[in-house]
This record gives sequence, C-alpha cells and structure tokens, in this order.
Amino acid sequence: MSQYDKEERADRYSLRGRAFSLLREDILSGKYKEHEELKETVISRELGVSRTPVREALRQLELEGLVCQVPNKGAYVTGITRKDVADIYAIRALLEGLCARWATAHITKEQLEAMEETLYLSEFHGEKGHAQQLTELDDQFHEILYEACNSKMLGHTLRDFHEYVKRMRMRTFSDPERGKEAVREHKRIMEAIRSKDETQAEQFATLHIHNAYANIMSNGFFDLREGE
Repeated sequence: MSQYDKEERADRYSLRGRAFSLLREDILSGKYKEHEELKETVISRELGVSRTPVREALRQLELEGLVCQVPNKGAYVTGITRKDVADIYAIRALLEGLCARWATAHITKEQLEAMEETLYLSEFHGEKGHAQQLTELDDQFHEILYEACNSKMLGHTLRDFHEYVKRMRMRTFSDPERGKEAVREHKRIMEAIRSKDETQAEQFATLHIHNAYANIMSNGFFDLREGE
C-alpha cells in the first residue's frame, strides 16, 4: 500500500469516526427520534463529508443497536429502550465497583487532586441547583475514575455506558436533592480511594449506580419505548 493510499485510508476512518460520534450523540440526546429515518444525503451535507463515511458510521451504529437498516428502504433510529437502560445500570453497577477498586491501587496524586477539584465545584453547583453544570462535573468525575483504574478495556466500556444514558443522567440532576446526594456519594468514593480502602471504594461506587437508577425509577424519568 502506497503512502498516499495509507493517508487516504486514515482520512476516511477519521471521517467515519467523526460521523459516528456526532450521530451517536444526536441519537442519545434525543435530536433524532425513534423510527426517524437517517438519510445519508442529508447527514453528509450537514456534516460536510461524503456519503461513504456516513454509510460506514450507520453500519457501526447498527452494530451498537442504535440504528436498524432496512434493505431497499434506509436506516432508522432504534435508540435506547427502557430495558436497555435497566441493563446498562445493572452492568454499570458491577463495573463501576471494579473500576473504583482498581483505581484505589493505581490513582496518581494528580488524578486525586483533579477529583477533589471536581467535587469542590460539584458541591457549589449542587447547592445552587445547577443541573447542567452538575451533569458536566459528573462526566469529569467518572472520566477521572476511568483513567485512574489503569485499564483501557474497562475504561472504554464504562465510557460507552455512561454516554448511552446521557439523557437519563441529565434528568437525574434536574432533581436538586438527588444532585446533592450524588455529590456526597462521589465524595465517599473518593475518600475510600484516598484511604486505599478498595473494598469500600467498590461498595460505594456500586451503591452510587444503584441509587442513580432508583432515582430514575422513582421519578418516572422514562420517555423511552418499552422494549423487550
């Protein structure tokens, strides 16, 4: 393969990755609704790319279960179902606990300081009831945790799950009391990690995810299709 071919292939994969990320974000944020058709020509024009990376991105989204491609018709949004959300939180509860356990052994001084700064800001915005800022700081806290666990495999899996339930998490933080409680739960996780107590870190992280899902259920935050 020539250098030109290599560069052309790299550019194509880069464009596919960009198209995939943007489309997944739009589906998970609710921009595209269930059963809505995703037209290659429209999307390629909006993204400023050819139809090829869009087509490849749609295939990848189909593998993730977010899109269904119907032969001779087109690609349609499947999205995340109620059962998907339940499954994601059940799996996250186990994996976040493992992540916190591993982070206890591997977290760096710089990562711990970043976590402390994130919690300081979270407490401020929690008291003010700033849901958007709390959602962003929640992202930051978990990203630090995923980095600190020192496993790219576990981190990648958890980042995907974290993204899949983005709308649910934003709604969770619209509840001021749940927002403040989530910050307290984050703080307990951090303190256990700082104390090198991997068992408590794992337990607190698992409980944190269970509590987040319980809040979703008790407040009726679902506007998703039921699913099987």
